Amino acid sequence: MKMETTYTGFYARFNTLSKKDAAVLLGADNLVGDVFDIEFVTDDTRSIAWMKNRFGKLVGFFDPETTRRLRVLHARDWNLKAILSFVAYTDNPEPGEYWGEAALLCYAPEHEQIFTTFLQNTAARLTNGVRPEVDLGEQAIKQILDSNGTWAPTKTVPLPAKKNGTVIMKSHRKASEKLIEQGRKGNKGCYVVSWLFILAVVALGIFGLKSCGVF
Repeated sequence: MKMETTYTGFYARFNTLSKKDAAVLLGADNLVGDVFDIEFVTDDTRSIAWMKNRFGKLVGFFDPETTRRLRVLHARDWNLKAILSFVAYTDNPEPGEYWGEAALLCYAPEHEQIFTTFLQNTAARLTNGVRPEVDLGEQAIKQILDSNGTWAPTKTVPLPAKKNGTVIMKSHRKASEKLIEQGRKGNKGCYVVSWLFILAVVALGIFGLKSCGVF
């Protein structure tokens, strides 16, 4: 069995249509470490691969070259998944744009259970701001298969070099976001605490503004 016919992974940039469309990326519905499906959207001239979140919302699209790679794998009936790595904002050229990167993990369906475990472990590391290497060679892929998905690469990938006017908006999950996620999973106590934390931050901000004479 040739390893390259089993799995492929890489980091890829995604873009958004506008600042308004990008607003959803900054909210709690799209967290670093979230797993997205890939959906191909076709118009009159081209087909583009989009990231679709767990709530069914299309939030970012890939360039034609990445789309082409994903389409080839889709034609093999592979599972195509994206994990949010970071969200950034660049203010030039005007009017500025929101963009980011995702780790794309694609694998053959006959090994779905194994690579689902690997996917979940990779997502957990990205949640904490760690960007593990996902572009793996044959030996690494064999280790994944032999370990039933529990093996993890030690090598990490740095964030891309920041250009002037670029700010990283999200690169890991904040404590409040982790609490909100626990609440969604059924831990109501964490959900309540997360909102109390957010309200406390807002109240502190208002107090600071009043102290400065703004109100």
